[in-house]
Amino acid sequence: MIFTLKRSTTLLLALLIPGVILFSRTGLAQDAPAPAPVEIAEDVSALDLYKQGGGFMHILLICSIGTIAVCVYCFVQINGNKMAPRALVDQVNSLMAVRDVGGAYNSCQSNQSSYAKVMTGALLKVNFDRDLANKASMTDAAAEAMDEEEHRQMVWVNYLNVFATLAPMVGLLGTVWGMIEAFDKLATTSGDAKELAGGIKVAMITTAGGLIVGIPSMFFYFFFRDRLQGVMTTVQKHASFAIDILSGEIRLQGATTVEEAPAET
Repeated sequence: MIFTLKRSTTLLLALLIPGVILFSRTGLAQDAPAPAPVEIAEDVSALDLYKQGGGFMHILLICSIGTIAVCVYCFVQINGNKMAPRALVDQVNSLMAVRDVGGAYNSCQSNQSSYAKVMTGALLKVNFDRDLANKASMTDAAAEAMDEEEHRQMVWVNYLNVFATLAPMVGLLGTVWGMIEAFDKLATTSGDAKELAGGIKVAMITTAGGLIVGIPSMFFYFFFRDRLQGVMTTVQKHASFAIDILSGEIRLQGATTVEEAPAET
């Protein structure tokens, strides 16, 4: 009898427990609030980010425009064909072979290239009464003109370094300023973490803008600096070659110098 009662009780519990569990889950599901719908973030354009960045974005815009302008100038000016025109180099070499210093000087005066300016300074030191047509003084004058010309061109390249340094610093300042405002607003109002995160996001926009301007500026600074050094090295080689021709240390094949010209009868 007792065995039968135990079996009946066990069977009754086996039938009731799943029902209780099912009822409990159904009740909890009905009492629990429905999950909030997930908001889909809308696409944000670059103009929207620019507006959100605040006043510091205007400074970064000026830096970006300046970077573009300097890069265009350097692309046009810093190249071998413009700073050392092959036609002028060949013309000066031909005139130096016949010791036509006046003709070479006039050709350089009518040209605004770096090679012409270097050779103009060297030709002013020509003196046939001295050893090798006063080559030492010509070389010194050419070196001084080279330094002056390289410095003149390097001024523009250094502007890229200025923008590369200034833009990230302005972006960082904008971020710090925005975070100060976000924390100040959180401290003085009943804001929550979501508002704080939104304020920090807006503040970080200026850092991103500063890096977007600064990284290309730094790249083009090193690019044009090395390019300028290469072009000035080429100018120096052309000038040294022309001076050696005039001093007689190098003779062009087929060239007729004043000493070799036939006498008039």
